[in-house]
Amino acid sequence: MADIARITEVIEPEVKALGLELVRVRFFGKSEVGDDEIALQVMAERPETGQLVLDDCVALSHRISDRMDALEEAGEDLIEEAYRLEVSSPGIDRPLTRVKDYANWAGHEARINLSAPVDGNRKALQGDLLGIAGEPGAEVVTLEDRKSGKVEFPLADVHSARLVLTDRLIAATRPLDTSGADDILEEQED
Repeated sequence: MADIARITEVIEPEVKALGLELVRVRFFGKSEVGDDEIALQVMAERPETGQLVLDDCVALSHRISDRMDALEEAGEDLIEEAYRLEVSSPGIDRPLTRVKDYANWAGHEARINLSAPVDGNRKALQGDLLGIAGEPGAEVVTLEDRKSGKVEFPLADVHSARLVLTDRLIAATRPLDTSGADDILEEQED
């Protein structure tokens, strides 16, 4: 499998060049996507809106593809097998991948899977995210777990985390950018 750290290192400047922030870079293996290729998923967002509109996805996809092609032509093949590039917004029920995500989304319900057990033998938690504290590299997440009550664990122990889609989350999410929506409706009516 390809070196995800190196791929992220290549992708991040392309994301920043468009004024975006990188949320996650991840591979989905053949068994996860149900076909014969892997998918390289890149999630990004506009820092001021937390969104990524279609034009952003297209522009970022082209930049990443061009950069990967240029590296391949120069002799650095980052991904040796066939793959599909997927560029998307993190969505409303977004993954929590950065320290700031845990701070920004405190007060909302999250589902968190840990690599090391907490509260006896539990690795799967769900409840209200209370926040994050601590020095860089030693952050501690606090969650009001449905089963265990208040639980604290190192951010480094988080295997995966995402917000749970709730009415409260929907109400708190900024409205989507609707610019160009009227143009799309008019074209469909013609």
